[in-house]
Amino acid sequence: MIEPSNESTTTPNGAIDVSILMPCLNEELTLPTCIANAKEAVRMLGERGFTAEILISDNGSTDASVSIAEAAGCRVVHCPHRGYGSALIWGCESALGRFIIMGDSDASYDFTEGVPMIDRLAAGDELCMGSRFKGKIMPGAMPWKNRYIGNPALTGMLNLFYRSGLTDAHAGLRSLTKDAFHKMKLESRGMEFASEMVVKSALLHLKRSEVPITLHKDGRDRAPHLRPWRDGWRHVKFLLTLCPLWIYFLPAFCLMTVSVALFAMLLSPPPGEVFKLGNIWIGEHWLPLAVGFFSVGFEGLLMGTAANKYTKSQGFRQRSMIDGAIDRFAKVDILMATGAILGIAGLSLMLFVFLTWSKQHFGELHMTRHVAVATTLIVAAFQTLFGAFLISMLGVDE
Repeated sequence: MIEPSNESTTTPNGAIDVSILMPCLNEELTLPTCIANAKEAVRMLGERGFTAEILISDNGSTDASVSIAEAAGCRVVHCPHRGYGSALIWGCESALGRFIIMGDSDASYDFTEGVPMIDRLAAGDELCMGSRFKGKIMPGAMPWKNRYIGNPALTGMLNLFYRSGLTDAHAGLRSLTKDAFHKMKLESRGMEFASEMVVKSALLHLKRSEVPITLHKDGRDRAPHLRPWRDGWRHVKFLLTLCPLWIYFLPAFCLMTVSVALFAMLLSPPPGEVFKLGNIWIGEHWLPLAVGFFSVGFEGLLMGTAANKYTKSQGFRQRSMIDGAIDRFAKVDILMATGAILGIAGLSLMLFVFLTWSKQHFGELHMTRHVAVATTLIVAAFQTLFGAFLISMLGVDE
């Protein structure tokens, strides 16, 4: 690690207010422009009474990027793990400032537009995002598929799932407090780091805001590190991972609702007859669907419960009223007792079918639907027991 040079304005006791952080991987063409721009931001911060440093988190550059940064008086740290997120996490850990401005080193952002973000942080915000859609997108700066498909879709999902309230969740220029960085426990190594920061800030109810920024056409002579389809899919997977409501609970509720409705229609007519829904006959051929939907839906509820408990235990989210209700009824002992009750109910129904069959001298029997219900209850019993032990293994029983 290189000590801050005289380009980093410090207080007498060595404390720094702001770290301007740039991840870098072979950016020798654009890095001088970015550093010059960051120095202007340092000057502007100084006029506001903030001390600052310029920090480069190198991600394994093989060109002259490191020597350029050092010659310009920047502090350079070397991230041993590849990836956009890895470089930023390493840089945030190494930052001396209590506030951090992070921006790409491809000359697509103006670091002086990060200065108003520091004003917001100083006023009490914990995360301040730049919004390209509230500001400007210069001609040729963003491909049409990113501007009209990728960014709106991902930001829309993020707001739907997590209610972040942001208009541009993936802007490369943003700021946060060092304390907020530690609270969020960021760990994504790739481009999905951008989503993780917003998701966890929303789950932890950190105070957030936005300021308009300008996106310029990057100055590189090569393709960007971003791979729209691959990285977009990684963003989607991450958005779903920390949202048990959408990935588990809602699909499970829908499947179980359909299943219960089918079972109700199948069991309502006398044995040997079918339920008629208009011209549609609901007979035994619907049983596999009812059993399958219930089993998958019930498993989804259990997995969602485990995921919900785990994300809270890891500090990814804060407890809500719904979480409290889930925790009260989803303790390991209660789940095991519930599994036992379901198993007893299923076996009892199966015994009833067997006794009825024996009274008919094991001849013709029209109780296929009852057998299906009994089988479903027994399967749910095993699922509940397995789920209880999984929660116990994760160490998240409360």
